[in-house]
Amino acid sequence: MEILLNGDKRVVAQGLTLAKLLESLEIRTGSVAVEHNEKVIPRKNLEQVALNSGDKVEIVRFVGGG
Repeated sequence: MEILLNGDKRVVAQGLTLAKLLESLEIRTGSVAVEHNEKVIPRKNLEQVALNSGDKVEIVRFVGGG
């Protein structure tokens, strides 16, 4: 199925959760914020949110600095 990930079309497996998406991208959940269809998803809920065709996902990484 096709989703929109950070503005780019991407084909992913049907029923993939947000947690599994992050895992497949080798992104640790502690260092990002995830928005699913314009709603911020708490880290504790990433395993519960399954993706559907046409969904929009934004992943924002936290970067330290000064």
